[in-house]
Amino acid sequence: MMNNHELSSECVRMSRIIGADRTLVAHGGGNTSVKMTVTNLYGDPVEAVWVKASGYDLANIDEDGFALLDLERVRRIVELDTMTDTAMINELIGARFDVEGPSPSVETILHAVLPYRFVVHAHPNALLALSNTADGEERIRALYGDSVVVVPYAMPGFEAAKRGTEAFRRDATDATTAMILMHHGVFAFGDTADEALERMRAVVDAADALTELAPPVTTSSPQPLDRVALASLRRDLSKAAGRPLIVHRHTDARSWAFSQRSDLDRVSQQGVATPDHALWTKNLPLLGRDVDSFVAAYRSYLERHSAGRTIRQRDPAPRVVLDPEFGLVTAGVDVAAEAATADISFQIIDTIERAEALGGYVALPESDIFNLEYWELEQRKLDRFADPREFTGEVAIVTGAASGIGRGCALSLLDRGAAVVGFDISESVTEMTDHPNYLGVVCDQTAPDQVSRALDIAVERFGGLDMVVASAGLFPESSPIAQHDPAMWDKAMSVNVDALIRFFALIHPLLVLAPQGGRVAVIGSKNVPAPGPGASAYSASKAAANQVARVAALEWAPDGIRINSVHPDAVFDTALWTPELLAERAHRYQMSIEDYKRRNLMGVEITSAAVGDLVAALLGNPFRCTTGAHVTIDGGNERTI
Repeated sequence: MMNNHELSSECVRMSRIIGADRTLVAHGGGNTSVKMTVTNLYGDPVEAVWVKASGYDLANIDEDGFALLDLERVRRIVELDTMTDTAMINELIGARFDVEGPSPSVETILHAVLPYRFVVHAHPNALLALSNTADGEERIRALYGDSVVVVPYAMPGFEAAKRGTEAFRRDATDATTAMILMHHGVFAFGDTADEALERMRAVVDAADALTELAPPVTTSSPQPLDRVALASLRRDLSKAAGRPLIVHRHTDARSWAFSQRSDLDRVSQQGVATPDHALWTKNLPLLGRDVDSFVAAYRSYLERHSAGRTIRQRDPAPRVVLDPEFGLVTAGVDVAAEAATADISFQIIDTIERAEALGGYVALPESDIFNLEYWELEQRKLDRFADPREFTGEVAIVTGAASGIGRGCALSLLDRGAAVVGFDISESVTEMTDHPNYLGVVCDQTAPDQVSRALDIAVERFGGLDMVVASAGLFPESSPIAQHDPAMWDKAMSVNVDALIRFFALIHPLLVLAPQGGRVAVIGSKNVPAPGPGASAYSASKAAANQVARVAALEWAPDGIRINSVHPDAVFDTALWTPELLAERAHRYQMSIEDYKRRNLMGVEITSAAVGDLVAALLGNPFRCTTGAHVTIDGGNERTI
């Protein structure tokens, strides 16, 4: 007999096995549970159900993602004739043993009612394909016989729990191993986690065998990216949404082949595979790039189904685009939301193609999809994704991002919600951080082809460009003018000036399309206003780069692009300052290392993180009316003041 810790561990293991297979559960979908006996405050044994909480992903769930509820109290819910959504949620929340625990899923009721210790619920693509055919229920009943209980589609929550309970009590036999909810998913159950998993696999395997998916076939391949065209689409999508969106172009074989179907206007415009999907993908994808037409159609959809109802209207922008040149494009208010949209889009494509192979895809009526998309309980899931940070939905490129000031700038922008693409010649840029909003690209700024390719990667992944931090630079070895080294001079100019102006030429067409206006921060140097001896190549190249930024500020202001420069000094947590060099300089000034780091008027240490915070501020809304400015960050320096 397992103790409660062992039971919960088994439930977590079962959950992760199911969550690892994206043909069974899309983003955040599915749930699991285990029943156990706990002791209440008075020392009495109480039967409980430990169930996955709402908003957690089975793929990486742990014990914190489950809620423990009074089993008998939850079971009594289905004995009621009617129940409002508010009353249902209040009762589920009230049934928790921990009032500060996570919120239980609305499907908790069915988990409680099913008389098995372990229950697993999933939305297999193959089963959705069977549901979404003209004779789906007959196919399913013929395939499984009395091994499953079949429940016609019902709105999730109390209605589905009520109908599911009635059907199970009426139709279940000793041979029953699962319950299928049409157009939704399957519940499998058993006395052990392995038994529940085996029964789930048996249901899925039978559906897979009947809906075998053929390899994708197309006569064409994904076309090279037109990054300006994709950035234009992102601008239009963002305008419709009223906020900047993350946009992702996909080039996998299956989604590309689907986008090239000759009957795409028929198969893609019927509706989602299960109404839950519409929360992320909207009711339909946009075909082509006419965003205005989609907006008008979506508003008509709202008018048809919202009459006499109070709803919280969503923005009318499409979240999925199927375009003959781009293929599949998905969008979201941030990186996580776009990932959810993409995950579900792949599931819908898979489901449609399986159903088409059976004779034709037939979605639920539009009204059923609308009812779930605008179900208040479902919309609360989106609230959990609401990110109020300043740069949410925006895309930044930071050059020289692998270390030092560039790294500090990238991390500061990530902290403020931006999606960040780091460019650097060092391969370590790809592992600079494991933040989900970050993408590192190895790129030599002096190689135009590499820079162009890196921009393609950035735009394909996030859709466009809003902000740029030009931090990549070279500090050549000190040398007096009398010992001028032409090669070193040329190298400094190549990295600090030539590469910068070429980069500016490439990013301008993208920044023009930034939904909230393009912004650039150039990392200069104290040596621009106050050069030092032995640093002629560095000082001259940084001064020249500064002039490039000033001219760009003049030229790009009519395009709504602002450019400002930051001039740091004595930033010692960079690769330039080795411990040996720092010790040598401190010794030269007869100071401790810590005192040397604070050798400025304010006596403060300047760090890469501090520079990053200043750069983020310059790129932010407080400086929306400022361009062509030059801001020092040096703790105060008599030579620059």
